[in-house]
Amino acid sequence: MKSFQCKLKTAINLTNMQMVPVSSQGFGNFFEGDCYIVLYVSMCNSGQSTDIHFWIGNASSQDEQGAAAIFVTQLDEYLGGSPVQHREVQGNESPRFRSYFKNGLIYKKGGVASGFHHVDTNVYNVLRLLHVKGRKHVTAREVEVSWNSFNNGDIFLLDMGKAIVQWNGPQSNRREKLKAVLLAQDIRDRERGGRAQIGIVEGGDERDSPELMKVMMAVLGQRSGQLKEATPDDKPDQVQNNNVRLYHVFENSGNLVVQEVATQPLTQDLLHSSDCYIADQRGSSVMVWKGKQASKEERREALNRGYIKAKNYPASTSVEVMTEGGESAMFKHLFKSWRDKGQTQGLGSTYSVGKIAKVDQVKFDVMELHARPELAAQQRMVDDASGDVKVWRIENLELAEVNPSTYGQFYGGDCYLVLYTYQRSGQQQYILYMWQGRHATKDEITACAYQAVNIDNKYNGAPVQVRVVMGKEPRHFLAIFKGKLIIFEGGTGRPGVVNPDGGARLFQVRGTNELNTKATELQARASSLNTNDVFLLKTDQICYLWYGKGCSGDERVMGRAMSDVLSKQDKQVVMEGQEPAEFWVALGGKAPYASDKRLQREEPPHSPRLFECSNQTGQFRMTEVDDFAQIDLDEEDVMLLDTWEEIFLWVGNSANQYETKEAWNCAQEYLRTHPAGRDPDTPIIFVKQGYEPPTFTGWFSAWDPHKWTQTSVSMNLSPSSNFSPSSLAGGTVSPSAGGSGMYLDPELLINKSPSELPQGVDPSQREDYLSDVDFENLLGTGRSDFRRLPKWRQSDLKKKAGLF
Repeated sequence: MKSFQCKLKTAINLTNMQMVPVSSQGFGNFFEGDCYIVLYVSMCNSGQSTDIHFWIGNASSQDEQGAAAIFVTQLDEYLGGSPVQHREVQGNESPRFRSYFKNGLIYKKGGVASGFHHVDTNVYNVLRLLHVKGRKHVTAREVEVSWNSFNNGDIFLLDMGKAIVQWNGPQSNRREKLKAVLLAQDIRDRERGGRAQIGIVEGGDERDSPELMKVMMAVLGQRSGQLKEATPDDKPDQVQNNNVRLYHVFENSGNLVVQEVATQPLTQDLLHSSDCYIADQRGSSVMVWKGKQASKEERREALNRGYIKAKNYPASTSVEVMTEGGESAMFKHLFKSWRDKGQTQGLGSTYSVGKIAKVDQVKFDVMELHARPELAAQQRMVDDASGDVKVWRIENLELAEVNPSTYGQFYGGDCYLVLYTYQRSGQQQYILYMWQGRHATKDEITACAYQAVNIDNKYNGAPVQVRVVMGKEPRHFLAIFKGKLIIFEGGTGRPGVVNPDGGARLFQVRGTNELNTKATELQARASSLNTNDVFLLKTDQICYLWYGKGCSGDERVMGRAMSDVLSKQDKQVVMEGQEPAEFWVALGGKAPYASDKRLQREEPPHSPRLFECSNQTGQFRMTEVDDFAQIDLDEEDVMLLDTWEEIFLWVGNSANQYETKEAWNCAQEYLRTHPAGRDPDTPIIFVKQGYEPPTFTGWFSAWDPHKWTQTSVSMNLSPSSNFSPSSLAGGTVSPSAGGSGMYLDPELLINKSPSELPQGVDPSQREDYLSDVDFENLLGTGRSDFRRLPKWRQSDLKKKAGLF
């Protein structure tokens, strides 16, 4: 994965403007008076993906903005038109753009007029004050070096070159402090070569840091009066807007016309290669799609600033421009379904469960699922369903064990709890399914959730909880009943209760093997049939097996097996088109039914999306995390992972009860308001930190199962005790986030005898005194990867580096 950042340099006039590369040490630093182009290239399953971001500083000129737009167009054409273009405005950057700069963005005052310089390493003639805001997406803006810039709610970094003092406002929270520390360390390591000292002052306890306060007073002067109150946080990210309109952009008699053609939910067949389109989410984002065969005029003018102005949208409106075949994941999420050319999914294909669609899965090896969590995630299977199953039914609001002989039979008038136990890496894992019948009472549904909490507590919070709405059973749920899952439309499974006899009963059987088969009761009418499936028609005298012309041999085998579970009566096979009169009489007469095979279509996968759900700012908010990784799972929050077929709610160990409750509500609201018209009964899976199943971890690259089980070094946020004003005169010692507590110049450690080392340095652990940058340069690997190596390999690397 590569990232490139280019800066637009202004000379005397527009013709002399040119793109000037920014060194990697300067990535994330942006002058407010300039424009930038950021090129990001990444590798994904479908190949290489390219994004071009055009960043506009608040103080940049119209000439710079126009020139940068021209460069973006030229760069896009040079790369074959495949990149997705993004327009970014200072302070309103997209989650994707912010994800490139994990430690935050720094806005610098001025621009070319103030002197354009690369960020050079080991330059200490610096004096600036950075105002830091944000928990997930951090921004730091240069402000006046004065106490007048401070307030009680935010964090400020006083950067003096050889020393950085972090002042935490009394009302700032722990997560904000952690993010600010990471930003300070990033400045130290990238801009100062790891040779700057960091000190921390708690604004509410300044007396605990007398030396640091002396330094601050020496630079800022004596403070007079009270500090300003906290400034409000930026408004939460607009997670989604379900009001989507599609506009057709085309030429007519030499004029460019923009005409509305559709509203949500959108379908892919609305887009034609010969034209251009604008997808507008009521101004929260504007996306432009350019067909490959559209005219040059249409492609060039598909979106100009006239559209934004005509709609009265703010200048900061998010804009994406893409070419046919290079659509962004966000764009695809606006459509009910999206199919890429030649697209396949995992080891098999998934078909939408529509009017006459079917689900097809392939057999797989459970060991492969454990070894490849990404496969488990794609297949939505934690294992091969060979674990232990226990089922309870809600009776009189209490738990009643279900007879194992009837496992797999679910009645629409009941609610059930299904506990599945399996082994992974020698440890027991649990999944607790909460199945809700369509005709169950509200009290029973509430009792089901309450009893689930009791079972969860019994197993010390280990079970993954999955809400299952009748008819929306996830793949693994089907698999654990080994081809014997029967969903009855109504009634109850309670012993001693006689369900009313409604005459003939019709069941639709879908599946090709025991891992993906279920029978669902439908209204016993001819119109319920379809040509692609197997149906069981149960009457008082006989059970018919009806085979549609489109069903496969495997489906017929599973239909026969299901008929033996459903009925002990004689079976009669009926081929579509050869039905006896008695068959139609049982269904109330012959009638048209769905028989168009063209309606059967593959449902392609959508890219997963991750959201942070938090109320640490005092207001519950959801913020999208782009290009996410395991490190983005915040232990103090609830995270929502949308994989399209399922919604995961991941709960951090330190998340509060309010966040957890609101996350449930937000997950349902998220589905209800999704612009693609999502199914509101999509399964919602509740996962607790440390108990993640492979169907969850597989969506993250390089998942570390020991991240939260190991005793890790916590970041010290207390005032630094070894910070000394004398270090400003050129000392090389600085505190580290872990290990020995200080960083040293590598020259003091390499090829030195124990007697030559600085006082207090452990000769056998010299690497602990290196900054992260020096550590990687000398040993050729990161600190965490180094610690995972066997001892002999660690010793070998240390010898080669002169640290032994």
